[in-house]
Amino acid sequence: MNWQLILSVIAVVGVFLMLRRIGLISLQKARAYLQNGALLVDVRSTAEFKAHHLPGAMNVPLDILHSSAQSYLPDKKKVLLLHCHSGTRSAVACRVLKQMGYSSVFNIGSLGRAQKVITA
Repeated sequence: MNWQLILSVIAVVGVFLMLRRIGLISLQKARAYLQNGALLVDVRSTAEFKAHHLPGAMNVPLDILHSSAQSYLPDKKKVLLLHCHSGTRSAVACRVLKQMGYSSVFNIGSLGRAQKVITA
């Protein structure tokens, strides 16, 4: 067995997981924003949202974000807290919305992490 290959794979996975967490808003800040009127935005598909979603969350699927963000999210200064299943799509959605001129967009990450924000 090639131990160098195994260690390299472990290192790459570790770096990937660490980089994913860097862009996440803290749970405490997310709770504070939510208590002050921030919108909780689920960027998963419509089918995923219908199957299970968090109370108070609105669904703006990532695949329609470019064409429909203005319709769903008309106030570009409103604080938006984004989440998806794992945090990957919400990270992409954060970048897209910031490029579109939204000024207060934050990635909560996964559905499970978002659940922790609303249940505290």
